Formats: sequence, structure tokens, C-alpha cells
Amino acid sequence: MAMPFHASSLPSVPKCSNEGKQEMTNMALIFDRYKDRLATLPKEKGWITENLYMYQGFWHQPSRRISVETVMALQDTFKAHPTDIYLATLPKSGTTWLKALVFALVNRNRYKDNRLSTHPLLVSNPHNCLPFIETEVYRNTPTYVDAHVHSPHLFATHIPYTSLPRSVLDFGCRLVYLCRNPKDVLVSMFHFANKLRDKSRGLLTLEEAFDLFSKGIMPTGTYWDHVKGYHKASIEYPQNVLFLTYEDMKIDTVNNVKRLASYLGHPFTDEEEGEGAVQGIIRLCSFENLSEVNKHGNLREDIPNDAFFREGKVGDWKNHLTDEMSCILDKITREKFYGLDITSNLNC
Repeated sequence: MAMPFHASSLPSVPKCSNEGKQEMTNMALIFDRYKDRLATLPKEKGWITENLYMYQGFWHQPSRRISVETVMALQDTFKAHPTDIYLATLPKSGTTWLKALVFALVNRNRYKDNRLSTHPLLVSNPHNCLPFIETEVYRNTPTYVDAHVHSPHLFATHIPYTSLPRSVLDFGCRLVYLCRNPKDVLVSMFHFANKLRDKSRGLLTLEEAFDLFSKGIMPTGTYWDHVKGYHKASIEYPQNVLFLTYEDMKIDTVNNVKRLASYLGHPFTDEEEGEGAVQGIIRLCSFENLSEVNKHGNLREDIPNDAFFREGKVGDWKNHLTDEMSCILDKITREKFYGLDITSNLNC
């Protein structure tokens, strides 16, 4: 019999308003703890926040749930478990889809019979089902020390490979990295940023976004260094880092989902494949299904659920970027990824 769905199955959602208030208090304490270090960092114009700050070679937003202070706090306090699984992405690279797929794959036996239980992905945002480690530092009882959370612990992160908490690397935890064509990342980030920017600052223009992105300035960017860090790790430690591309996942979803399931330690049996389990998970995690579930409501007060579901397509950049913009980004990508087997998989 399938396990019934409970709110406690979604570890990133505060169980009550008091817990939510405590998280806000903890956030404020962390921001205060690292404010002196923040003041010493180089800064540039931000996309959503007023500024971005350079830390360990990458740009980060300040004073948000996912921020430069969060990275510092995680490096100081986060304790990984050897069985943990981490999903790593640059923002707007398919994070929401990857979270949904991994959650559904690892938990498919818990929610096998939907006549007896309601699958969390049918009632909640994937970001509620699989937490970012960046938000764990605010919790009084982090998921990674919560005995009631099923093993393996599943986490997502936008943190660059070289800035991950030391214990994640020392334990050889499994990492899944999803990479996406830089031009689609730019366009998606442009739209996402304008949904979340303070109205008093006005909207970011596409020209401004292009200028920032091409200089490597975006949250947890540069894009190219972020990708190269995980790609290099996937070559050096193939048993620990699975490198996927959004484009490959879209072109051959069935085989890539089967590959992902095997890497996670939850391969499909012949019986499951015969029963259509692979296709069932793909449908459950499809853009059409997830966007319908998340048409209304907010992930948090400042982020509506539908902000994470705009197009979900490959090549939407063609509807936004000029030929000159495209050529400039192609040139940068060829130079940055020279000698690496990345660009062909990204349709660059």
C-alpha cells in the first residue's frame, strides 16, 4: 500500500507560522554575522537585487534566502551524509523540472497508487518537495539532521562546484548537474528577474541583461565557469557527478530519465518499464502538468508559483535575441568551452 501524503513529506515548508517567523529571525542573524565580510567583496549591478557580490570567483545576490551569506554559512556549518544526493544547476537551467523528476523517481514506490494517496507534485511546487541546501541554514532542525526524513536526503543547490561545503566533496556524495544553452538561460533569467525586481527600480531591459550576462555577471555566474566546474568534476569523478544537458533531456527524455534513475540508485525494473512507469513519471513532471498545478498561489510571499513556468522550451532565445547578440554569445561560448565536449549537446 502506498504511503499517504502528509505535509511533513515536504521538508522545506514551515510547519507553522511560528516556524516561519523563526526562519526569518535566523536569516537576519546570518546576514548580520557575515555583513563585515560582505562589505569587503567586489560588487556589480544586480538583476533582482540592487547589487551582486563576487565571492570565490562567482557573483552572488546579498541578503536573500539564496545569497552570498548563505554560501558562507553553509561552508561553515553544513554537514553532508555519504548517501546524500545533490542536484546542481545555474538558475534558469531546468532546476524545477530536475527537482520534480528526481523527487518522483526516488519516491515512486511511496506514491505508487494515486487512488490511495495524493502525489505531492500534484498539489505543490517542486521547490517545496526538494529543498535547496541554501535554505537549510535557516531551519532550527535542518533536513539533513532530521531523523524522520527518508534516506537518501535529496537537496538542490545553485552553488558553484568549487564553493560547495567541504563535507559534500569529502564524502563523495552523488551530484547531478543540469546544464542549458546559455542563450536560453539568459532569456529565462531576464524574464524571471523582471517578475521579482522591486517595482521602484523599474524593469531590466534585454540589452542590460545581455550586457551583464555576456560579462559573466549573473546570480551564481559566470555561466561558463559554473558549467565548466561541474563538467570538469564529472570527468574526474564520473561515479560522483552526472552531467546532463537540458537539450538532451528534451530530445530523448525516456532514455535520459532511465539513465538518471539508474544513477540515483533507483533503476526501473523490466516490470515497471512494461507497465509504463517511465512514461508515467515523465507525464507527471511535464511542463504542462507542473504549470497547471502551479497556476495560482505563491512559493513564498515574494515569489508566485507561476514565476517558475514560462515556456520550458529549447531555443526560445530566437524569439528575443538579435543576430548580433547571438553571434557574440556563440563566440564567447566557443572560446570558454574550447576543447570540451559541451557545445554540441547544448545545440550551440
